[in-house]
Amino acid sequence: MYPNLYYVFKDWFGVEWKALSFLNTFGLMVAMGFVAAAIVLSKELQRREKMGLLTPRQEMIVVGKPASMSELLINAIAGFVFGYKLIGLFFSKPDDVNPQDYIFSAEGSVVGGLLVAAFLTGLKWWDKNKQKLKEPENRNVRIWPHDRVGDIIILGLVFGILGAKLFDNLENWDDFIKDPIAHLFSASGLTFYGGLIVAAIAICWYAAKKGIKVVHLIDAAAPALMIAYAVGRIGCQVAGDGDWGIYNSAYITDEAGVVVQAGPGDFENALKKNSTYFLEGTVIEKTTSGKDSTIYITNRKHESLELVPHKSFKAPSFLPTWMVAYTFPRNVNKDGVKMADCEEEHCRALPLPVFPTPFYETVMCSLLFIFLWSIRKRIITPGVMFGIYLILNGLERFAVELIRVNNTYSILGFHPTQAEIISVSLLLVGIGLIIYSKRKATQEQS
Repeated sequence: MYPNLYYVFKDWFGVEWKALSFLNTFGLMVAMGFVAAAIVLSKELQRREKMGLLTPRQEMIVVGKPASMSELLINAIAGFVFGYKLIGLFFSKPDDVNPQDYIFSAEGSVVGGLLVAAFLTGLKWWDKNKQKLKEPENRNVRIWPHDRVGDIIILGLVFGILGAKLFDNLENWDDFIKDPIAHLFSASGLTFYGGLIVAAIAICWYAAKKGIKVVHLIDAAAPALMIAYAVGRIGCQVAGDGDWGIYNSAYITDEAGVVVQAGPGDFENALKKNSTYFLEGTVIEKTTSGKDSTIYITNRKHESLELVPHKSFKAPSFLPTWMVAYTFPRNVNKDGVKMADCEEEHCRALPLPVFPTPFYETVMCSLLFIFLWSIRKRIITPGVMFGIYLILNGLERFAVELIRVNNTYSILGFHPTQAEIISVSLLLVGIGLIIYSKRKATQEQS
């Protein structure tokens, strides 16, 4: 596993550059997912603009005006926060502090913050000054929807994180109420559907405000959302963020930590051997910047070994074992048992192999993206494309939830997970949207 770039360079090139530990591989892949979404969305918006489905908006802007105090102040604040944390990660972070914990703490480099603040403020002043005119002019410019992709992506990032954090705390309410502040500002714990729902609301509001037809925007966004999710799940797999499946009882790990096929009774014996992990959980106390803090290892505690969820499935001979049974060694959550001869920050692996569900979702969503991209020109009725996306997304996630470990709710005798509830809801909304869109199109034609 590669929780951060330090482990990537160490494994691939044999170098140990500790400074690279600040860049989490999960965050990197999420960023790449947003980049992929931006490219796909921009291309699809431009196609729809050429078809006349989306039109530009005239806006009045002022050119030739020097940088205002508010612009300089915003750049200074943004630069200080960025430099305070980034420079601090390289030069001020204690070795025993996790980079993500450091980012969400109050610690940082004041000198670094001031330097970056001065640089960005000066850059803004210089950029505005070189365009300065004797008399500032008001000009009408045409802004197309694809010109706003940058704003849309930023909105999606900000509100996506807020929504993902909100829904994760709702899903893990018992843990949240024990320590609300720690869970709100922790670097872990994100729920995809929460991010999707909250970000969608924010983006639709922005589109309506800017005169963009929401129905065509969401149709254009359907393939972009699918590829972004596929790329983001690579980060879950590579970093081992805890979003894996149930245990595969067809395999166990041997004394060296290698995944091997299980014989009769081997899985049950392995459960008993690691009963402390499965029944009690683990809590680690450490000191961060002079303050005591508690880190909860995110293993699943069960009332008995018989209740540990598992299914048995042996990989076909043409597939590598890790595709059906993986222990996520060095996972970013530090979940599992201590690995032999390992003294670094990330030295834990799951005691028994699980189904690597993030990998499955990357494969499935990549194929679904190809499907959506291939049919987009054939779908003429507004709203249908997004309805298809909702149906496919709901089916894909519901299928994966069958072998994923998540908290459940008790509803009328059923025990669905939050993702199952939302995925079924998306499926129904998708069907309803297609029916409504078809009927509306028929009425408009008659």
